[in-house]
Amino acid sequence: MSYKIGEVARILGISADLLRYYEEKGVVSPAKDPQNNYRYYDTWDINYLIDCLWYKNFGFGIDQVASMVTEYSYDTLCDSLDDKSEELRASIRRQELLLQRILKFQERLVETKSFVGVCDLRECASFYYYINRHNSEYDNRTGTAELSRRWLKYMPFSRRYYQIPEDAVAGDGDNYEWGFSISAQYIDEFDVDISPPVQKTASRLCIHSAFVSAGRNEFSARKLDFLLDYAREHGYVPDGAAFGNLACSVMENGEQTGYFEVWLPVRKAE
Repeated sequence: MSYKIGEVARILGISADLLRYYEEKGVVSPAKDPQNNYRYYDTWDINYLIDCLWYKNFGFGIDQVASMVTEYSYDTLCDSLDDKSEELRASIRRQELLLQRILKFQERLVETKSFVGVCDLRECASFYYYINRHNSEYDNRTGTAELSRRWLKYMPFSRRYYQIPEDAVAGDGDNYEWGFSISAQYIDEFDVDISPPVQKTASRLCIHSAFVSAGRNEFSARKLDFLLDYAREHGYVPDGAAFGNLACSVMENGEQTGYFEVWLPVRKAE
């Protein structure tokens, strides 16, 4: 029994273009009618194509699939399956991490909104960060640019990070810096290079809160004045730069609006 290319495509649920590709790779050799050049596939051809689908559905690329069906020895096939197993384990691990990350992100969004203008005292977890922007000016030096490209690939495990110098928090100027941060738990997971200019922040006591900044160029150290009021009321003084992450940026009342988590290191006033 022989089958035209359209019939084989319907039987197997694959495109005619893919059938032609497998023919080019030598997987199948359909007979051709010399009068009209129609292709006719036999049962043996279809068996080979089913083998191709078997490996393709493991996630192998079509080039490799063609080689697996036409060239691979038993040992070579086993080696390829070992490689694919490791690849799938890595993919599953990343999907697990992404699921954990998106669930944590959802929790963080709810908490951030509930903490806008509300303060509490808590220990900030240790993390790593680097700076690539001072006020509105990016650091475009080669080393910093390369570092930025690497850390952008870690997203969404890396986060947009800012810090405001202690003197600016206190009202002397309005400088701030931006970069990226990443939790210590992901350093080993992704083999992150933590050599300078990457820095580590140790866990320490902070005033924790959140604030909103709506509109372009409205981000300011003055957004943190309410943290200073809280510190004075509870007998604390700032003890370092304020820092935090952009939780999200959304449209509200026709303006781009950022929700920011903020931490202000403090110590007991003497």
